[in-house]
Amino acid sequence: MTDAALIDQFLEMLAAEKGRARNSLMAYRRDLEDFAESCDRALEGAGAEDIRAYLATLHTRGMKPGTVARRLSAIRQFYLFLFSDGVRTDNPAKNIESPRAGQPLPKVLSEADVDRLLDTAETRAGSGKPADLRLHALVETLYATGLRVSELVSLPRRAVGPDTAMIMVTGKGGRERMVPLGGKARTALMAYLQALAASGTDVSRYLFPSSSAEGYLTRRRVGQLMKDLAVAAGVMPSALSPHKLRHAFATHLLAHGADLRAVQQMLGHADISTTQIYTHVLEERLKKLVLDKHPLSGN
Repeated sequence: MTDAALIDQFLEMLAAEKGRARNSLMAYRRDLEDFAESCDRALEGAGAEDIRAYLATLHTRGMKPGTVARRLSAIRQFYLFLFSDGVRTDNPAKNIESPRAGQPLPKVLSEADVDRLLDTAETRAGSGKPADLRLHALVETLYATGLRVSELVSLPRRAVGPDTAMIMVTGKGGRERMVPLGGKARTALMAYLQALAASGTDVSRYLFPSSSAEGYLTRRRVGQLMKDLAVAAGVMPSALSPHKLRHAFATHLLAHGADLRAVQQMLGHADISTTQIYTHVLEERLKKLVLDKHPLSGN
């Protein structure tokens, strides 16, 4: 059977049995016809080596990993159809791995940006208003600890006191960890809590109480507060979110010499591979170290 006839049968199956839309069917056709044109033999007799050669060709054509993965998905489904219908006795695409798209590095706030945010939050806190003091406490603590925003807002009131140097955090999967609390963050938190007590609203068991269903400040509300702070500090609002402060915490620690394992523990990552997205910072630091300190670097 010709390549065109096999592709037509496959597309008819997708339309009839899986209800694929016309645009999807057209995309499948383009992908399979492109593979057929590059293949040295008929599709019915093509093997794994033909598929790998085609994928290599796509890479040389400069296609993105996501596009290559989509083409491979179409080929896999096509040969699964041929195998299921008895046209072939195997699926040559079964054990071919999809290309991995490079994991994008998180957008990181610069240390200067963070300084502007903290300075602006501290200036606002000078008003003595509980809302301004709360914002200052939130920003200082997020940057000082690298906590997930969900971990921070759900902290119990008893987690922080005047002499607290470490806080117990319950993270994903119920895993507990100890995280250091710096002096500036502790001072901001205590000022905020004192304002709560003075206003008579210090009755919740949570550190950041609210009228939400959970009883504490929502992640969305914290995100809104961050955007407002960014505008006031002259930082692009799109550059700031609680999660981006967490990224800044990890990146800036590593840039100043922190150990990757220590950062992993503070972030609450179960696997070091999750933390390794930040190793680009270590690489830059090592390059600078060699350039600055190697005896031959000036030659």
